[in-house]
Amino acid sequence: MINKTLTNRKGMVNNMEWSFKKPEGPHWPKDENGEPVAPAYLKHISGGPLDLEVAVNLLEAYGIPHVSEYPNNGQFGKLIFGHPPSGMEIFVPETMLEDAQNILSAKVIEEDGEPE
Repeated sequence: MINKTLTNRKGMVNNMEWSFKKPEGPHWPKDENGEPVAPAYLKHISGGPLDLEVAVNLLEAYGIPHVSEYPNNGQFGKLIFGHPPSGMEIFVPETMLEDAQNILSAKVIEEDGEPE
């Protein structure tokens, strides 16, 4: 990690930390015995890469950890095409399954109050 102090045009000091380490997302919960909670199948997302990213980012925004699996040689398709052609299966902790289902099935409400 590299620490750097920069001064902008207004003379304000900005302390910045640079790192190649990816920021950690939500941690997988543990049960009362300290063991990780079992994963539960949430949904199969098919479609383009935007559909996949929206679903995953919604879960991350609400602090729900997830595990993704690419069925039917999806890893190879992701390598070649940039996204898995067969879609992605998402698993979440079974204790958070209902919350995750509600988040992904929520209706978007426009400013006029009508659902989209």
